[in-house]
Amino acid sequence: MQQVKNLKLAFLDNYGAAVPIRLGLTLCLLLGLLSCGKVGQFGMNAIGGNITLIQDLKSQQDGNTTVYIQGKVEKRVPLLKRYAYQINDSTGKIWVVTNQSSLREGEQVVIKGKVRYQSIPLAGKEYGEFYLEEK
Repeated sequence: MQQVKNLKLAFLDNYGAAVPIRLGLTLCLLLGLLSCGKVGQFGMNAIGGNITLIQDLKSQQDGNTTVYIQGKVEKRVPLLKRYAYQINDSTGKIWVVTNQSSLREGEQVVIKGKVRYQSIPLAGKEYGEFYLEEK
């Protein structure tokens, strides 16, 4: 035990007490920067939800999956007892059908909903559209 204490004291005497503190701070900063990179990579936003990019919604054709999108309201269309909003997140645009009437053009929003697909066959071609139904 005495040898361990002597080794520890010798380390501090030779390099000063600031070395372990600097090393600890450097490790904390490094871990912090690495963890921030992972959060952005997995699509986490500031409120802690999983945000799905609009460009990735077409691969989620299962109507039972709930997704969150984040973007800017570009267009607003009143429907019978509902509203449709076009949301743009810089990777794409999608229409959202909702009961909300308070969203304004230019507003940044986070919307929770289910991906839906409306088939529109014309002259043997499919012109269907994906949209989000807010839940």
